[in-house]
Amino acid sequence: MCPAEARISAACIQVNAGDDFSANMFAACTFAREAKDRGAEWITFPENVASMAPDGKGVRDAASIEANHEALKLFRALAVELDVWLLVGSLAVTPDHGEDDRIANRSFLLDNQGDTVASYDKIHMFDATLDGGESYRESSTYLPGARAVIGKTPFGNIGLSICYDLRFPYLYRALAHAGADIITVPSAFTLATGGAHWHTLLRARAIETGSFVIAPAQCGSHPRGRKTYGHSLIIDPWGKIIAEGDDAPGIVMAEIDLSLVARARAQIPSLDHDRDFTGPE
Repeated sequence: MCPAEARISAACIQVNAGDDFSANMFAACTFAREAKDRGAEWITFPENVASMAPDGKGVRDAASIEANHEALKLFRALAVELDVWLLVGSLAVTPDHGEDDRIANRSFLLDNQGDTVASYDKIHMFDATLDGGESYRESSTYLPGARAVIGKTPFGNIGLSICYDLRFPYLYRALAHAGADIITVPSAFTLATGGAHWHTLLRARAIETGSFVIAPAQCGSHPRGRKTYGHSLIIDPWGKIIAEGDDAPGIVMAEIDLSLVARARAQIPSLDHDRDFTGPE
């Protein structure tokens, strides 16, 4: 559990990434420096922060092995420069072993020395066809992860997830049972599904787990006509939205009071009331 009196100023960086790596990184780092100037101690970035490539080939072209990943090197240097912890929402990472040619969609929690405290590969793949023919097949490009991850920090335990994971509540229940005080959901939610489900799902995950939820998001139009919802959110353990972005790039900030985690879980101790059961036949 987190220290009883822990507080931290957290920031979501909301960006409109495209397929221009330099422009994407410049925007992300510029916003991060501004957030630091405004008092942020922990800065979080969305899914695919360094590249929103138009197709699977573009994603693979932008990927590299973790040890050589240019974006990760830049984020490590940024953490040191700003003396803050960073959540790099996700990067396209080429596995350094195995015969599968798919890549990992990997999130990184970095400390203020730029070291990786935890990394997580997105488990659930967004394979869906929306109204109007908008289609996604992440499993064709990405190799699903198979392990839930918590990163330990001086200000609390961070449960890691990415975007489409949001629709699978058992993952968040497992993270809370393993000690997560804050759960991160860096995302590139589609405009259509975001408008319908984003707020409801994120508030539900906070309420169900008694955790803070921090969800930095992509926004706007991207290559090949993809549109993302934005509305980065910071939600307290009672399900209250304490900070929200709009549909444009920017910074969303709030002070996180970790004592609220224990308070919410004491009032509604549902994590203590879980029971094993046999499923229906």
